[in-house]
Order: sequence, then C-alpha cells, then structure tokens
Amino acid sequence: MLITARKRQTAFRFRPELLDKLKTAAAKENRSLNNYVESVLMEEIYNQPNAETEAAIAESRSGKSAGVIDTSSMEAFKKSMGLLTQTIT
Repeated sequence: MLITARKRQTAFRFRPELLDKLKTAAAKENRSLNNYVESVLMEEIYNQPNAETEAAIAESRSGKSAGVIDTSSMEAFKKSMGLLTQTIT
C-alpha cells in the first residue's frame, strides 16, 4: 500500500538572488525546487542538537579540551587521545 504525505499549498516571496540559488542547488541534486526547499527546511527544523551535543560543541569551540597530541609512538598517541585506558600485560 502506497502512503502519501498530506501537503498544503502555500506561497512565499523570495529575493530573486535567493530563488536563483535555490533553483541551482535543486538542479544540482536533480530535485524539484519544492522538494529541495522542503528538505532544507525539514533538516533545519528537525536536526537540532540536544543539550549534551550543544555542550560538547561549546566546549570544543572554547578550546578547553584542546591538548597536545603525542605522536612519538602509537602507545603515546593513544594515551594522549584518551584511548589507552588499561595496559594488557
């Protein structure tokens, strides 16, 4: 059984330069202008990061977690990256 999404027709007014860029981007992806604009808007609305991700992004941008990476050996590299938690003997 084929299920189609209900859609409502609406109209927007865009600056000519923006409309041209949207048409070009849609054509590059071989999509209709309507489909392209709808997918861009859906991605913007539904792909918002959660609080944990926003905190990680803020920490990364602040440089707090920036450290020195030791590339003298693979073991030193893993340790400096926090990847080496236990040593197997």
